[in-house]
Amino acid sequence: MRIQAIIETAIYVDDLDETEAFYRTILGLDVIAKKPGRDVFFQVGSNCVLRAFIADTTLKEGNTPHGTKGPGHFALGIKAEALDQWRQKLEENAVAIEDEIVWPKGGKSIYFRDPSGNLVELVTPGVWGLPSGW
Repeated sequence: MRIQAIIETAIYVDDLDETEAFYRTILGLDVIAKKPGRDVFFQVGSNCVLRAFIADTTLKEGNTPHGTKGPGHFALGIKAEALDQWRQKLEENAVAIEDEIVWPKGGKSIYFRDPSGNLVELVTPGVWGLPSGW
């Protein structure tokens, strides 16, 4: 018996409208659901969801409260040949790139922050040497 995948990743944000605009406009993610004042859900690839919460709202709920404080980190996979295009898109949209890394197994990463300070990583295949290519 093994876990098969991460299906949903949650980040905590300060402003849902600003978050939605950033992830929809800059990163091109589709919104698949949202509840004003609480959360917005983005489709990532064909089988993953990125969920952005207002932590203070979700901590006060009676149904399995969610929440944390401070910025988080997650990585979004991109094609290796698209890395330069992503770098250009970030620069054109005044998104500061904090770091770029070439990993020992061959993958590359670009790091930047979303409007709430979460560290977002765009990563190409080869970083971990996994059977899936990542």
